[in-house]
Amino acid sequence: MNALEGLSRYTTVVADTGDVGLIARYQPQDATTNPSLILKAVGLDGYKAWLLETKATSSALGSTLEERVDTLLVRFGQAILKVIPGRVSTEIDARLSFDVEASFARAVRIAERYNRLGIHNDRFLIKIASTWEGIEAARRLEREGIHCNLTLLFSMAQAAVCADAGVRLISPFVGRIYDWYQKNSNQLLNQASADLDPGVASVRRIYRYFRQHGYHTEVMGASFRNTSQILALAGCDLLTISPDLLGALQQMPADELNLDWRKPQQDDVSKKLCLSESQFRWAFNEDQMASDKLAEGIRSFAADSRKLDALLS
Repeated sequence: MNALEGLSRYTTVVADTGDVGLIARYQPQDATTNPSLILKAVGLDGYKAWLLETKATSSALGSTLEERVDTLLVRFGQAILKVIPGRVSTEIDARLSFDVEASFARAVRIAERYNRLGIHNDRFLIKIASTWEGIEAARRLEREGIHCNLTLLFSMAQAAVCADAGVRLISPFVGRIYDWYQKNSNQLLNQASADLDPGVASVRRIYRYFRQHGYHTEVMGASFRNTSQILALAGCDLLTISPDLLGALQQMPADELNLDWRKPQQDDVSKKLCLSESQFRWAFNEDQMASDKLAEGIRSFAADSRKLDALLS
């Protein structure tokens, strides 16, 4: 048994890529996409035709640019669902991250596209950035039966408000938290010491908080930099992993995994966090790492969305 097989005994493995061929190779339960991954995929020979066909068909129908983008995103999602048994995550435009109404409307339109293809709501998640506005849009979507994956999540405040909103799943970003502390801390982090990794610690703390307070929101660790971070989170609900790291795990022997981290710890948040909008914004403002990484992530995804727009315009 290799490390990937060992991990799969305790955690749902999710592929983090838009490359359908790679997803089929690793046979995960679920898959996640984002604008950057779709942009990367359409640059590959196997998917360039999808871009051209979407552009040609949409032009003939007089579709708007937004409709062309959504058509392409859902085409990838539909293809991915043919090779996995679970769910695919499709992300809305990051430029809507601070607009509740626009985020809600865009998500509904994407869901309707899936539904018209005979794909029911239990097979896809709409990814939305974990801003206050994004979480409020997700709250409304969940009430409509459209399930959400709240992404670009870096803090307990974000996680707590997502759970109160009843979102189906959150994606705390391990690697990007690690990157921030590696850049801003006086002490360089040791990749081999995953137990001391601030990104790993953040996901563990959120997971325990959800279990302590009886939340049903799933926790999916994301944005990994190495296999040590992944294996340190064995026992988390889900982990979304890039193809490179999936391949690395397949080449590693399966060692005994430590699941004790899921037990309550002294530094856990014992009191339930019920944050108003102003309390959330203040707590988030006080967390420099989370503020920096959320803003950076939104800018990065927005830049790739503009590039995708240019290819489809």
